[in-house]
Amino acid sequence: MDNNIRCGWCGTTDLLYMRYHDEEWGVPEYDDQRLFAKLILDGAQAGLSWITILRKRENYWAAFDQFDPEKIARYDEAKIAELLQNPGIVRNRLKVQSAVKNARGYLEIMEKEGSFSTFLWGFVGGAPIQNSWRSLAEVPAETKESQAMSKALKKRGFSFVGPTIIYAFMQAVGMVNDHVVDCFRYAELRK
Repeated sequence: MDNNIRCGWCGTTDLLYMRYHDEEWGVPEYDDQRLFAKLILDGAQAGLSWITILRKRENYWAAFDQFDPEKIARYDEAKIAELLQNPGIVRNRLKVQSAVKNARGYLEIMEKEGSFSTFLWGFVGGAPIQNSWRSLAEVPAETKESQAMSKALKKRGFSFVGPTIIYAFMQAVGMVNDHVVDCFRYAELRK
């Protein structure tokens, strides 16, 4: 443990959650496949807490072929049935099927746009939006940017990409700096 001030959502007792906050959350991610993986994981979180998915994250990487969109796009009913028997992931048929749909949408974007990253980062002008929230109560659940990204992804066949899920995704992958100003990571990520 240390004396760093953190965003209140990660608490002060779960080392996995604190490490995620300190090392990953809000750090700009530009890798196409890692962005795809994070989008699938955020969709899997719908209706659950992020710590639930964080604790299962390694299982997801293994179960979903290291989030290889080419492989996931070809999953058939037998593979979906196999995934629904895997206790290491959230066994929700709609969420598993969503991963397949989203992989197909990802491949379409890659074919037409050349980069999933460039496509997504275009919604924030290519650079992180720097917010300056004083408390978690000030942080919105969605923004005009998350609404626009959600709409564009849905148009391309994605699911579990509503504007609230998308805003959580944008926060996690550093498209917005939503660390509260007192958090030690706020200034580090503002640089």
